[in-house]
Formats: sequence, C-alpha cells, structure tokens
Amino acid sequence: MSTPKGSSPAGDRKLRYQQVQELVLSIMASRDLRPGDRLPSTTELAEIADVSTISVRRALDELERAGRIRRHQGLGTFVAEPRIGADPTRPGELLQTLTDNQGRSPSVTTALITMSVGLPSSTIAAALGVDEGQPTWEIWRRRTIGQGTSADRILERAVLPLSRVPSIDRVRLAAGESLYRFLQERYGFTDEYTEQAFEVDSPNSWESEQLELDPGELVVRIRGVSFDSAGQAFDCFEQCYRATKFTFYTAGQTRHRILGPSELSNWSVSPLADPQQGAN
Repeated sequence: MSTPKGSSPAGDRKLRYQQVQELVLSIMASRDLRPGDRLPSTTELAEIADVSTISVRRALDELERAGRIRRHQGLGTFVAEPRIGADPTRPGELLQTLTDNQGRSPSVTTALITMSVGLPSSTIAAALGVDEGQPTWEIWRRRTIGQGTSADRILERAVLPLSRVPSIDRVRLAAGESLYRFLQERYGFTDEYTEQAFEVDSPNSWESEQLELDPGELVVRIRGVSFDSAGQAFDCFEQCYRATKFTFYTAGQTRHRILGPSELSNWSVSPLADPQQGAN
C-alpha cells in the first residue's frame, strides 16, 4: 500500500523538505537568478519535486530563515539580497560596524524620527548610573540600507542623560549626521567599549511599522550601554534588525556585567518635555 503524498513518516518528510531546499537552490544557480528575481510558486515547486505543498512550505520557511529567499504575501517568492554583516561590538558609528558581501561599507541613509526629553525607567537609570528622576534624551532614528523593495532598515534608539549631554544639535541629526561624531566633537565622548545583550523576538507594532516587516517576521534586538575612556556610561542604545537580513559577529569582553535578563525587562523612557527643549 503506497503512502499518500505529504503524509509519509517524519523521517521521510524531513528528507522531502530538504530535497525541496536543494531544488530551490539548484534553480537559483542554474537559472543564474539575482536578488529580486522571482522563484516558482509553491504549487509549481510541489509539482516539480513531486511532494506535498506542506513539504514545500517547510522548505521555504527554512530558506527564508537562512536569508536565501524573501516571500511577499500576494506577490510570490524572490531571491533575497545577500545578508549584511554587522559587528555591534566594534566601537564608533553604526556605519563602521556594517559590511556588505564584498567587505565594503554599504550606503546608509539616516532619518530622524523623534527626539524628546523624558524620565528613564529604573533599569535604564541604573545602566546610565543616574537617578530615576534625572531626565534623559530619547532619540529614535531609522537607518536605510539600499533602495526600493530590496532596502533593509535598522531602527535605532539612543538614551542619553541630560546631566552629561545638556544639549543636542537637532539640525545635524535631522540632516543624517552621526550622533556619536557630535558627542565626540561637543563633549569629548568616545565609545571606548560597550556592553550588549542580543535577543530574537517578535516585533512590536512600532518596530513592524518602522522596519516595514511582513506578518510573522522576527527581529534581532540589541540593547547596550556605551562607556567612555573613564568607564562612565553616556548612552543606552537599542537597535532592531530584521532577523533574516543580517549576520552578526561578536568578539572580546567588556569590563561590566550590568545587562542581565531582568535589566532588559523595562527599557522605557516616559515623555517629559517638548522635543525642541534643550536642542540647539
């Protein structure tokens, strides 16, 4: 008695979806498909491989998690752009931590979303070494790599204590200039080392909107603290990346251990003042 298609034992199902993965990669290579080129539909792949659509969907799920394909609801499945390499432990500007598949720094544009003053949560206050009642800047920016439908985005937040950063040049940030370059020029702060925590998570509505994520996509969220040469914290930052579009590299150790799981539970700032207050 033959086994109906799509209802074979677990071991065979695994083999079938792996065969579909190999088929898709073979199609990409034999047809010399480029990023953005369309792949056969789920039904077409099922017919070519003589497997169930369940096996095809499982294979496409794995390939999407690996960053080899992108699926857009109602449009189809496409060859993905190569992943961007990110080394968050490298000090300095975000651009200096990114590399494309040829080892070059990719073109990045920056948009200032919001800039305001507020009161930090107890966890952020502790990380910055300030009292909970001391106000902080909260700055949200969106970084865009590439153009059009193939563009990738990074959502970035910086929280800086007013006690150490009394004013920020909003005009420079709105023009896309580096916040860290401004901090170095105005206050002499250099990002000597950082402590960071990584987590893979479902995005909240704000992250989904700003990163233009498809339903069901996951993000890599990095939260960290930047320290100057004197070992004093001057910035709590948060970066959010589409999980399937970046490869992360880390190396070295920091001298602090302040970001345990409990310290990441409330990473918020309560609005306090008009965004223009203190900006010049």
